[in-house]
Amino acid sequence: MNITKEQLKHIANLSNLSFNDEELEKYLVDMTGIVDFVNQLNEINTDDVEITTSILGEYNIFREDEIKESFDRELLIQNAPDSQDGMFKIPRVIE
Repeated sequence: MNITKEQLKHIANLSNLSFNDEELEKYLVDMTGIVDFVNQLNEINTDDVEITTSILGEYNIFREDEIKESFDRELLIQNAPDSQDGMFKIPRVIE
């Protein structure tokens, strides 16, 4: 599959890239080669291949949502350089 200069210019524009004519020709050849290489995947027969979502065999790696005891807020606030109403107080960063 050949990629046109217009298509490559459009991709470059979307990527916020700019090419001179020499670079455009070079990348045009490279991009066409990449697309041809990837298109080889269309020739592979995958009719008997089972759909796979993970090769590790793990299904649910998330832990159960459990209520656990947390740290004492007052103890944590003692380490803060400044606090207000039980929360860390920091200097304003957005004007």
